[in-house]
Formats: sequence, C-alpha cells, structure tokens
Amino acid sequence: MLQTPGKPRTQTTIGIIMMCVGVASLCVNDALAKSLTDLYSPIQILFLRNVIALPFAILIAWKMGGLAALRSHRPVAHLFRGGLWIAATIMFFTSLKHLGLAEATALIFVAPLFITALSALIFREPVGWRRWLAVIVGFAGVLIAVRPGTSAFQTISLLPVATAFVYALLMLSARWVDTRESVWTLLLYMTATGAALSLFIVPFVWIPIQPQHLWLFAAVAIFGTAGMTLMTQAFRLAPAVVVAPLDYTAILWATLLGWIFWTEIPDALTFVGAAVIIASGVFIIWREHRAEL
Repeated sequence: MLQTPGKPRTQTTIGIIMMCVGVASLCVNDALAKSLTDLYSPIQILFLRNVIALPFAILIAWKMGGLAALRSHRPVAHLFRGGLWIAATIMFFTSLKHLGLAEATALIFVAPLFITALSALIFREPVGWRRWLAVIVGFAGVLIAVRPGTSAFQTISLLPVATAFVYALLMLSARWVDTRESVWTLLLYMTATGAALSLFIVPFVWIPIQPQHLWLFAAVAIFGTAGMTLMTQAFRLAPAVVVAPLDYTAILWATLLGWIFWTEIPDALTFVGAAVIIASGVFIIWREHRAEL
C-alpha cells in the first residue's frame, strides 16, 4: 500500500474505506434519481435534492471547519460554480432517463481526461506526451462505447460526455475560489447556489409530488450528500494516488444496480470502452503523482 509522510497506515485504510463507501453512495444517488426521471423533471429533482441537503451541508461545514467555513470571500466564484454544477447534473440526470446506469456512468469517467486537456489549454500547465497519449486513448475508449456511425449509436450517449466536460470545468474553477476557503465551504456553497439558481427555473417544470415519492427525494439528498462528504474526507486522510482510482469502482455498483432494478446488462463493447477510459484515467493519476514527487 502506498504511503506518504503524515499519512499513517490506519488513516490511509480509513480513507480507502470512506472512498469506497462514498462512491457506492453516489451510485445509489444516481439510481434513485434515475427512478424519478420518468415522472419528474431533472431540474425538479436537483432543486429538491439541494433544498433537502442544504441543512446537512451547513451542519457538516460548521462541524468540520467552524464558523469560518460558512463564510465566502469570493461568492461570485461560487455562483459561477453553482451554475456549472446545475448544468452538469441536469445533463446527467437527463441521460439517465434514456441510458442504462452503467453506460452513463462509464462515459462520465472521461472527466479526468478533460481536466488534463483543459489544464494544458487554459492554464498552460505542462502536460507531457505520455499524458496526452493517455487522453487520446481515453477518447478512443469513448468512441468504442458510443459507436458513432453504427446502428447502436444514440445521440443521447453524448450527454454523459458533455456532463464530464462541464464537470471538468467545475473542478478547474475551484482555482478561482479564495485560497482561505476550505473544501467544506466549497461543498456548502455548491449546494446553496444550486438550490438558489434552480429556484428560478423549477416553477416552469414543477409537477406535484406524489406522497409515495417523498422518501425517494429525501434519499437522493442523503446519499448524494453522504457520498460527497465521504469522498472529500477520503482525500484528506489518504494519498490521492491511492484513493482517486477507487472512483472507478462506480462502474461495478452502477452495473449491479442497473441489473437489479432495470435488468440492464451493458454489451461487451460498452465494457471494453469503459476499460480503456478507466485505464487512461488511472495512468493520468499515476503520472500526475510522479510529477509531484
């Protein structure tokens, strides 16, 4: 097991467990959202998820970072990030309505590839030929999974890829947040701005909620918040090179949940494409770790 100074074995083990449970929680969150998309707009699902989660986000930020975590030194940056998060979530929830859970999950894994490419193009960060090659190979994996030009191609398959692109912008935009603000402040304001911005749109798509679905909306908020919190804490306890690749265990959970609830079984090419995308992402994580040593 990889270790770094200041990261004892026990902390690393706890971080690994937190990452695995956090990833599983987000997959449950996605499955719950998928079950609601046939009846409710993705915007309404997102709005209620944020409204329900906001008190928990405030409590977590306060407990983990104190009163200072409740204050933002650059609220405009959070507003911009909130808009990106809304766009990414709406696109992903929309794709879940038409695609299998595992297929949509596999395609969103191209986010690290977008992050690497955008870091070089926007922030002029040095990216060696090996990482550029990994990016190209990763996008080849997308083509294998999506299969443009064949009868199996669905235009809606491009939505998770677009989601990954916007998500990459969201991750990179964290650099515009004041350095005095903790990761808990980022999580809090993402939830708060998501609720505030979607409030302006949701009246146009609102559908009265059936009582039997209330627990599903509550569960989306709980599992989504728990997943983000656990994954965030995992990166604080364990080296990123150890826990980051564990994000790809989501494909296992997504496949299992899709099979249990919708009898979805991705075809072989979807798994091949996912394997290529994941291998490229893991390689990029490893190369970035080597560059930091």
